[in-house]
This record gives sequence, C-alpha cells and structure tokens, in this order.
Amino acid sequence: MRHGKKINHLGRKTAHRTAMLANMASSLIEHKRINTTLAKAKALKQFVEPLITKSKSDTTHNRRLVFAKLRQKDAVTELFRDVAPKVGDRPGGYTRIIKLGNRLGDNAEMAMIELVDFNEIYTAGKAVAKKSTRRGRSKKAAEPVVETPATNEEE
Repeated sequence: MRHGKKINHLGRKTAHRTAMLANMASSLIEHKRINTTLAKAKALKQFVEPLITKSKSDTTHNRRLVFAKLRQKDAVTELFRDVAPKVGDRPGGYTRIIKLGNRLGDNAEMAMIELVDFNEIYTAGKAVAKKSTRRGRSKKAAEPVVETPATNEEE
C-alpha cells in the first residue's frame, strides 16, 4: 500500500536524496536541460518548480529560502537574474520531461528534463505560429466604402 507516500525516496537516505536533488537542480538551472532517469526527473520537477516560483519575486527572504535548498550561490544568482524574468508571466509548469528510451547498460528509463522557456526550437515555433494563425479580415476590408449622395448637393 502507498498510504501517505508523497515523495519518491529513490532508494536513498534523506540527506543523500536532498543533496542529489540540489545538485541536479543547480545543473538544470545552469545548463537549462539535463539527461537523467525518469524517476529522478519526476522528483526533480517537484523539487525545482517551487524554487522557480519563489524566484519570480526577488526579495532577500526568497533568495535565502532558495539558497537553503540549492546550496550554490551561482545557481541562485542565475535563477533570479536569468530564469525568473523569462518565466515571469507563466503561471507554473516551468519544466518539461521528454522520455528518451531505455539506457543501454541497465535498461533504465531515461528522460530529458528542461526549462520550457529556454528551448529555442519550441519557443521559435510558437512565436511564428501566433502570427500566422490570425484569422479574419483586416480592418480596411471589413469596413466597406460607401459614397454618399450628399456630396453632389454641395456643387
């Protein structure tokens, strides 16, 4: 039974698990995407998304809360300086997990986890799609030009 089991322990003790997730989150913030196992990617998603939400408001308190989890000053600085302005208008869902297949050695399910707003392929396609999917007439074509006979009376 899985009563009350909220997190995946990943076969590690608490200190090892939190240190591993902090290192993986710092690598994700630094490189914008990392390859790992699917279970670790899902655990990392739950770990890093609240930190990104906290980084949207740049206060000393939020910086200290994020530093307590990440434990790397460079990662905290990059999170607040580079990542937070890009995800400022997004209401959540900052990461994407893409399955990559099974690892050759032990057949473990592999996945790539990435920050959504830093993928140039998807974001470039969305920007072009927004411009090209506009339907409807332009303002000029919608308003027909009608000449009034009142102009003839003035002559």
